[in-house]
Amino acid sequence: MNRRQTVLRTTGFFLLIAAFAALPAPAASAYFVQYKEQYYRLYHLHYIQNPDDTIENIYWLEKALAADFCNPLYAMALIENEVQWEKYRYLFMMHVNLKLIEQYLFLGNKWNKRNAYFYNAPWKEQNLESLETAETCYRTALYYWGEAVAWAEKSRERRFYFINLERVQYWEDEALRIEQKKLDYEKIINRELALLQQVREQFQAMDENTY
Repeated sequence: MNRRQTVLRTTGFFLLIAAFAALPAPAASAYFVQYKEQYYRLYHLHYIQNPDDTIENIYWLEKALAADFCNPLYAMALIENEVQWEKYRYLFMMHVNLKLIEQYLFLGNKWNKRNAYFYNAPWKEQNLESLETAETCYRTALYYWGEAVAWAEKSRERRFYFINLERVQYWEDEALRIEQKKLDYEKIINRELALLQQVREQFQAMDENTY
């Protein structure tokens, strides 16, 4: 089992993601989804980031990573040659991994406990379980950060310097920001993990005399 599989299976909570895979197959007249770009378009931001909504987004983004690219004619950028097509694929993969990081951070924040108040002592074990779930989300986000950086580096190779895909300029900007260290999710995630560990230790130190 690789690192990603280990992280994803550390809590039964992530079985909810698999539940989306069990949805009924679309009717013959329905819109048939099979390519990365189609799955990506099913991803969307919610006004309120409920866990179920975030898990749905994670499902669509995971499907986007696993699917094939559509024909360049239907890409999300104007593709006129093989070099543009190659860079487009690298940028797409980087961007989807960044979106997965965001979703896992949203999810982790739903279970994270920012403080260990003394009056929470009667629910010590429940709070520790919640922190474990939050940690799993953060460590999964950390995995996707490594993937995003790898794809960004590919898209920034010297042979692509004068290739700019204007229709996905935001992706181009993300890759540049990663290269310049202006976008660094590893720093953010590690800070969250350090704070989470502090709160965990405070809960672990609680006993029958705490409250």
